Amino acid sequence: MYKVKVNGQYDYNIDKTADELFINANKIDADIKQLNAAAWHIINDLQSYNVELVNFNKADKTAEIKVNNNIYTVTAKDQFDILLEKMGLSSLNTVKISELKAPMPGMVLKVFVTEGAEVKKGENLFILEAMKMENIIKSPEDVTIKTVKIIPGDKVEKGQVLLQFS
Repeated sequence: MYKVKVNGQYDYNIDKTADELFINANKIDADIKQLNAAAWHIINDLQSYNVELVNFNKADKTAEIKVNNNIYTVTAKDQFDILLEKMGLSSLNTVKISELKAPMPGMVLKVFVTEGAEVKKGENLFILEAMKMENIIKSPEDVTIKTVKIIPGDKVEKGQVLLQFS
């Protein structure tokens, strides 16, 4: 069994056996033809759907699916996720990051953040030059900068704490 949420709003319970599919306890008799590794053609209740998998994140169990040129964001929970949630253990997988260490020795070229700044996952933190290459170091999570321990021109060693988060 899967619990699926579409666009953060619509909830569906999906059960699949070897040859039957149920959505919210309703049996679905659809004609499903896989066109390639990421595309399907589905006919259900005399309606035709072209479905394409645009993006898939296995770790987060999320996907972006294009259905007839409309993109939907889908999140799924399997029976194990549901069981962990019922036991109150679903938040154990989230790890709070308290600091960022230098991934390699190098020289800090530019720092984009200041203390107290709120930074979203994937935003640029600083540029580290290593082996004549500029590496843009990005935020691993949504964080608030507590301490900036570097300035442009600093030489850093691998494993050295560069930023602390609160």
